[in-house]
Amino acid sequence: MRARGAGCPAGLLAVGWLILVGLQASQASNVTSSGGGVQEPAVAREGESESESESEEEAENEGEVPESETTAEADAEEEVQNRTIVKEVEFGMCTVTCGVGIREVILTNGCPGGESKCVVRVEECRGPVDCGWGKPISENLDSARLSCVHISPENRFKYVWKLLKPDQQPVILTNDSAVLEITREIRPLAFECDTLDNNEMVASVKFTVYTTNELQMRRSSRPDTDAVLVFVLTIGVIICIFVIFVLIFIIINWAAVKSFWGSKTSATEIQSELSSMRYKDSTSLDQSPTDIPVHEDDALSEWNE
Repeated sequence: MRARGAGCPAGLLAVGWLILVGLQASQASNVTSSGGGVQEPAVAREGESESESESEEEAENEGEVPESETTAEADAEEEVQNRTIVKEVEFGMCTVTCGVGIREVILTNGCPGGESKCVVRVEECRGPVDCGWGKPISENLDSARLSCVHISPENRFKYVWKLLKPDQQPVILTNDSAVLEITREIRPLAFECDTLDNNEMVASVKFTVYTTNELQMRRSSRPDTDAVLVFVLTIGVIICIFVIFVLIFIIINWAAVKSFWGSKTSATEIQSELSSMRYKDSTSLDQSPTDIPVHEDDALSEWNE
């Protein structure tokens, strides 16, 4: 009986322990289930707040127009205006008559500020390739400086210098720059420069470098046009100044000039009247002699009666 009494409390303890373990497991499951229920409303509230903030931002964006859209609309309006305005373009004179030069592109309609004409840009222009015989850019009794035809930038083109000889092939020089300096020799020399752009010849010019004696003779035989031009300009300036001073004197002393001119005209009128009177007197005195006997015959006839 004691053995059975001791076994019962042990079984009861085991059963109680199992019950406690089951109760703890059930409480843990309830806690996890209750936690999930609490978290779901919080997530829902956060979603609702995010949706409200998004709706508010959309409302603000609808009220305010983005800058990109305004700039796009302005560009579109400018394009429409540019399409409606017909732009007329004309070209200015080329700076050279041969080779390569520059010219202005002038807009005659659609200028900013209401101007009648405005320069849009400056572009390259070309003429005939052969520029004939040119003149040195500088020379003295010892040397001369020759220049090829080119525009800025100078290093854009390629230059080929040649020494020309009669009845022979030209000799290509090693100098490939735009300017060539030549020392005068005992005989005149002829040179040619070809200007190339992308291996295409755009200009060709020739030069003659005379000897020192030939240069002196050409300078002495050349008329001194500078002195003549200076003399003519000086005389013209003096005459213009004299005329201006005369006009100023007449304007200042207009009353005296008017009276002098009036007296002179009256004197001429008096002289004309006197001359006319003298002419009349001379005509009256110069009567024909046949008139006098007629009067005498009339007097005699009256006396006889």
